[in-house]
Amino acid sequence: MDVSRNWYAVLGVAPGATQEDIREAYRVAARRLHPDANRNEGADYLFRDIAAAYAVLGNSSQRAAYDSAREHFKDDPGYFSLRVTPSKRVISVMSEPQVLYLLAEITPRRQPAQKKQDARLNLTLVLDRSKSMRGIRLDKVKIAANQIIDQLSPEDILSVITFSDRADVLIPASTASDKVAMRSMISIMRADGGTEVFHGLQAGFEQNKRHFGPRLVNHIILITDGRTFGDESQCLELAEKAAAKGISISAMGIGDEWNDKFLDALASRTGGTSAYINSPTAVVRFLNERVRSLGNAFAERLQFAVAPDADIDLESLFKLQPTPQPTEVAPQPIPIGVLENNRPMSFLIQLQMPPSPKPGFRTVARLDAAGDVLAANRQAYRVLSDIAVEISDNPPVEEPPLAILDALGKLTLYRMQQKAEEALASGQPAEATRHLENLATRLLASGQTELAQQAIIEARRIAHTSALSEEGRKNLKFGTRMLLAAPEQTDQQEDDA
Repeated sequence: MDVSRNWYAVLGVAPGATQEDIREAYRVAARRLHPDANRNEGADYLFRDIAAAYAVLGNSSQRAAYDSAREHFKDDPGYFSLRVTPSKRVISVMSEPQVLYLLAEITPRRQPAQKKQDARLNLTLVLDRSKSMRGIRLDKVKIAANQIIDQLSPEDILSVITFSDRADVLIPASTASDKVAMRSMISIMRADGGTEVFHGLQAGFEQNKRHFGPRLVNHIILITDGRTFGDESQCLELAEKAAAKGISISAMGIGDEWNDKFLDALASRTGGTSAYINSPTAVVRFLNERVRSLGNAFAERLQFAVAPDADIDLESLFKLQPTPQPTEVAPQPIPIGVLENNRPMSFLIQLQMPPSPKPGFRTVARLDAAGDVLAANRQAYRVLSDIAVEISDNPPVEEPPLAILDALGKLTLYRMQQKAEEALASGQPAEATRHLENLATRLLASGQTELAQQAIIEARRIAHTSALSEEGRKNLKFGTRMLLAAPEQTDQQEDDA
C-alpha cells in the first residue's frame, strides 16, 4: 500500500467521505477515464491510479490502515503545485467542435535563497568530433567543456564521449575530483571521420547508467554539426530507453547541416531540450547555460499526463517555460525533464471540444504531474488537477487570460514559419512566400527587427529559387520558438516578487 499518495484526492472525495461516497466517486471516474470508455492514452495511465485508490479506500480495513499510516504525511509541505487555467471557463452552446486551451503551470515550493543548494549532477557530454568540426567549432567545444569541468563540484559525476563514425570514451564516468586530468583529456580531442550519432549516444547512455542515482540529475548533452545517416531510428529507440531509465537528453546543433526535426524528437522523448547554435562562439554560452539550469534542479525525472474526457481530443502540447519546446503527446506519461528552483514550468495544451448542444457543467480533463524531489529525497511526488467548464446559451464576454493570449500570439509566429515550410514542401512556393511576408509584418509589429529581416530575405529567396536556405530556416524556426521564453529573474527579483 502506497501511503505517500493522497488517494482521497485521486478519487475527488474528502477524508471523511462515506463508503457510498467513495463507491460513487469511483463510478463517476470510471465513466470518464476507464480505457474501455476513453481511447485517450493519458486516460489509461491515470485510471490505474483511480483503480489503486479504490482498492485502498473501497475496503474498510485497508482504508483504516491507510488513514493511520497517512499521519506521517499530514505535514506534507506540497513540494510543487499544478495550476491549470482554461482559456474560457464558460463556453457557448455550439453545434460544431470548438477549441479550448489550457495553461498548465508546475511551480516548485518557494525556498529561501540561503537554503538553495545545487543539485548533484551525473552529466555525460557526447561530442561530435567528425571532420566538419575541425577548427573553431571544436576549439569552442573544448573551451566549453573545460569551463563545465571547472564549475563541477567534486561530488558531481562527469563522463565525456567523442564520436565520428565510431565512439571513444574520452573520460569514463567518475567524480570530478581530478579536474586537471579531465581538462588534459579534453585537450587531445582531434577531428576526423564522418558522423554517426548512434555510436556516441549508446556509449554515453552506458556511461551515464554506471552512476545513475535517484538523488542525481542524470543527463546527456549531445553536440553535433552534421546529419547522421542510417541510424536515426536506433537513436530514437535509445532515447526511449533513456527516458524509461530516467535519463534525459539535450541536443545542440551547430551550423546548418544537422537535422533539426531529428534532434527535436530526440530531446522531446526524454524531457530534454534542443537548441540551434548559429555560431561557434555561441557554443560556450549555450552549454554553460544548460549545465547551470541542470545544477539548479529542484525536482528531476518529471512526467506529465493529460487525460481528456472520452469525447475530447488532445491536439497538441507545447512547453513554454523555461525552454520553449514542442512536446509529443504520446506515449504517456510524457517525460518533461527538470523543474528548477523558484522557476515554474508551463505548457500550453490545445483541446478540441465536441459539439455542445445543451447548457450545463461538464468535466474536460485530468492532468497529473510527478517527479523526484531531490533535496527532500521524495520519490515520485505527484499532484493532479481536474478541469471543468460551464456550457451556456448566453456566456459572458470573457477574454482569455493574458498569459494565454501572450503565449498564443507568440506561438502563432512560430506556427507561421512552420506553415511556410509545409507549403514549400507541398510545392506551393507562392503560399510559402505569403506566410513569410505575413510573419515579417507581425515580427516588425512586435519589435523583432532581425527576425523580420530574416523572414523578408527568405521570402525573396523563395520567390527566386523556390527554396529556403538552411541557415534562414533554422534562424526563423528557433528564433520564433525562443520568443516564447520569459526573461529570467535574478535571485533578488525572485525575493522581491
